[in-house]
Amino acid sequence: MDKLVIKGGRPLVGRIQVSGAKNATLPVMAATLLTRGRNRLLNVPNLRDVRTMGELLATLGAKVNQRGNKVFIDTSDALGHEAPYDLVKTMRASVVTLGPLVAKAGLARVSLPGGCAIGERPIDQHLKGLEAMGCKIELDDGYVVAKANRLKGADITMDLVTVTGTENLMMAAVLAKGTTVIRNAAREPEVVDLAQALIAAGADITGAGTSTIQVKGVGELRPLDHRVMSDRIEAGTFMVAAGITRGELTLVDAPLEHLTAVVGKLKEAGLRFQNTPKGVMVSARRAPKPVSIITGPYPGFPTDLQAQVMALLTLSNGSSMIQETIFENRMMHVGELRRLGARIELTGSTAVVGGVRRLSGARVMATDLRASACLVLAGLAAEGETHISRVYHLDRGYERIDQKLSAAGAAIRRKKDK
Repeated sequence: MDKLVIKGGRPLVGRIQVSGAKNATLPVMAATLLTRGRNRLLNVPNLRDVRTMGELLATLGAKVNQRGNKVFIDTSDALGHEAPYDLVKTMRASVVTLGPLVAKAGLARVSLPGGCAIGERPIDQHLKGLEAMGCKIELDDGYVVAKANRLKGADITMDLVTVTGTENLMMAAVLAKGTTVIRNAAREPEVVDLAQALIAAGADITGAGTSTIQVKGVGELRPLDHRVMSDRIEAGTFMVAAGITRGELTLVDAPLEHLTAVVGKLKEAGLRFQNTPKGVMVSARRAPKPVSIITGPYPGFPTDLQAQVMALLTLSNGSSMIQETIFENRMMHVGELRRLGARIELTGSTAVVGGVRRLSGARVMATDLRASACLVLAGLAAEGETHISRVYHLDRGYERIDQKLSAAGAAIRRKKDK
């Protein structure tokens, strides 16, 4: 396994291109199963999770070819119906193949999902919605088996907001007979991006981006031809990188319209933002001010940026409060930040972060994808060397992050972890 070694204390200065969004790419890749033909996806990040989804589609009979940031998926012979455990266990997003498979083939056998160990993320809302659409659901040796001759439109109210649940049901409804209404739907930009890709291919979807989505079923879809949105979580991570190193970064293709809550909190912490012809310039000259944050579904503060902003606030000139409301185990990075000298008191899912004047390099271990990014950010600011183990988590969600940071002046290198 690889690890990252970072020599901190260098302000980052330069220009960074924001990659395509992983969380938008994966459901759009799954949506190609609704089609027959050659699909083209642009602005696709070259990530481990994307490659895993490609392998999964290949097991279903699709031909997947990634060239740089373009992915071509030929589903002409994609007649399989089983998403095997060996692939699904490594990436929770594999569950979004469930809706397309049962909609197109009338049968899906998908392993119960895995991924980061950040808390329970059940798929009961997915199954409840599919059953309302006439699907027969069984559990068989760790697999969800879904069967339906043809799904029928239904009026579905989600018990809680779930992004992958909304995406799964929206894709299933595209080929269903009649109209499906999804209430209490997720409003995330990635849901909107998926809807736009489906609409361009012939789907009839309205309301994406609101809490009520209506889908009128159609007979078939054309192959997808879609440019994936920029990654708002990666953009937010690099904003924090500028602030925590007291540097100045220009971010190209940063989707500011999807980061209102984040930019608001970072401005409150003292970071400066300026729109330029080359991108948004983010800078900081002083220690951040303390802020209070409560994570929530979009358009609230994203849970996927909670850990990164916590790293920033460890160096604030006061006491900050961060409350996590989405995942119950998403504070596992706290112990590792403490190893770097952070002063954090944790009670349940609420952290009180007392700012310190400096962090010190240490050996730390990543526990999940966003915790990995948090530790990289802390390492960039810490005095001395920080060694981060288990960075395979990082490679699931950040495209060439070490190279991008290095180009902006970071002393960061990748090496084998003995």
